[in-house]
Amino acid sequence: MPHPAARVLGMLELLQGSHRLTGAELAARLGVDERTVRRYADTLVELGIPVTAARGRYGGYRLQPGYRLPPLMLTDDEAVAVLLGLVAAEQLGLGTAAPATGLAEAKIRRVLPEPLADRLDGLTRSLGFSLRRPAASPRPATATLLALGAATRSRHRVTIDYRSWRGEASVRDLDPYGLVFHAGRWYVTGHDHRRDEIRTFRLDRIASVATATGTGTFTVPEGFDPVGHVTRSLAEVPYRWEVEVLLETDLEQARRRVPPSAAELTATADGILLRARAEDLTGMAQLLAGLGWPFTVLRPDELRTAVTGYAGTLAGYAARRPPLAADPIL
Repeated sequence: MPHPAARVLGMLELLQGSHRLTGAELAARLGVDERTVRRYADTLVELGIPVTAARGRYGGYRLQPGYRLPPLMLTDDEAVAVLLGLVAAEQLGLGTAAPATGLAEAKIRRVLPEPLADRLDGLTRSLGFSLRRPAASPRPATATLLALGAATRSRHRVTIDYRSWRGEASVRDLDPYGLVFHAGRWYVTGHDHRRDEIRTFRLDRIASVATATGTGTFTVPEGFDPVGHVTRSLAEVPYRWEVEVLLETDLEQARRRVPPSAAELTATADGILLRARAEDLTGMAQLLAGLGWPFTVLRPDELRTAVTGYAGTLAGYAARRPPLAADPIL
């Protein structure tokens, strides 16, 4: 028979996985009677874990959010999922300025069964990522991220202290419509009352967030797409070249191959219109060549020259011959 302490921890695991369980359900799954379930609940409360019980037809036991995080009971599959999420967050720059990701990963690794820890270590050491956060990508403060997330959900205006890319400080009253993680950085987009327009702000440049008083709640415009707005606003940063190309493919295929950070895609009667801005047309020529679809350059004419030049470079590579093998030494 399992030790009583194991059953108490088993009850904690069951409660963490369900919103509410009745005494009969817990008793059946733990292999005890309902009186013992009540005693286990009392034991958890004595340990500082906020378990509440309600009587009646819809009563039962549940975990009430307390002043601190209770010990988590994770299955092997759940532990692997959590650790892989932490590894991915660190690689992609999804974490915050506080070094919490690595500390959380270390805590979970320390309590894993040795066989599982060895297998997971082999997985994480061999795991590669096609996407990585930019070098020295700044991260936002945890308090900033949580405050903006709460305001976005509750639709409450916030006041932020912001520093622009020029280093200019300003105070903004913002209705946050959504948070977006893009190309290794966090952004918030919403209605900026100082400019009276929808603006995008980088979270790592926000020094503080406070709920604006006496403003009530706001309404997000119908159909507003935070991700689309952020990628479009970033694409509008001035570049040397304005590029428009028609791709002979469908929108679904184009979106799979062309990331939102590289170009804006629109379905038209003549094909998929690709709009982008570029400093170097050679890079754009390489992108188009790599897609593998027929295309028509609409503008600029200089892109045609860049594509022709890149095609000549590829033709030159194709004409190369491998060096002759050296005669064997006798």
